[in-house]
Amino acid sequence: MKKVSLWAVMVLAFSMLLAACGGSDGGGGADGEYDLKEDGKFTFASSGEFKPFSSTNAEGEMTGFDIEVAEAVAKELGLEPNPQKFKFASIVEGVKTGRFDAAVASHTITPERAEHVDFSVPYYYSGPQIFTRPDSDIETKDDLKDKEIAVSKGSTYAKSAEEVTSNIKIYDSDVTALEALSEGKHDAVITDFVTGKEAIGNDFKIEGKELLGRSEQAIAVAKDNEKLLEDINAALEKLREDGTLKELSEKYFGDDITSDPEGK
Repeated sequence: MKKVSLWAVMVLAFSMLLAACGGSDGGGGADGEYDLKEDGKFTFASSGEFKPFSSTNAEGEMTGFDIEVAEAVAKELGLEPNPQKFKFASIVEGVKTGRFDAAVASHTITPERAEHVDFSVPYYYSGPQIFTRPDSDIETKDDLKDKEIAVSKGSTYAKSAEEVTSNIKIYDSDVTALEALSEGKHDAVITDFVTGKEAIGNDFKIEGKELLGRSEQAIAVAKDNEKLLEDINAALEKLREDGTLKELSEKYFGDDITSDPEGK
């Protein structure tokens, strides 16, 4: 009997060990059906260099529209938000390789990016615009031919610039590119119209010219994390329906950029 009891105890202990190990593989969600970098946390990346979407304060903490959207999503998922500052050009790769659970960093949905990560439903809508100094004669994309254009590294705007010039200057962020333009460098910047509008509001000496299109910004998730993507989509739809996304947008931009302009 003693041998049987000892064996039973060993089997029970081994079972409990397996259960404990198994618990670290998943996390989040009522069913624990998706993997997280850290249990109980929604680890997401933003650049911290894209005001008002994400910027870094004196304490080294990120704030902004993207950050608050991510925090609201985390709350809906029942997880603790865990923001991570990372260079924009490398964020998609970081999500792909599991460094982050997701990217909430104003990524435009593109076929190229979709080869590496999956995208949520859009959480805001935007579009590229040409920005110049007030004394510039540039008005349209055709006027940019052979001009010196500045764009942010890893953004989709470089492609628009490449269609008209080979003289392209790369910056770490859209804001620093616009700042350089305001200070007399380069002929133009192509960036998101909301970012340009914010820069003008902060007294940058620039003007918006031709709009070059419409884009959808979404949260990026690793391709093998289907349950997490499903839950993020559900969270975004709830936040849209209850007015949270609109409220955050109006807080940072004075306007609602979260509603599909084609659906209005």
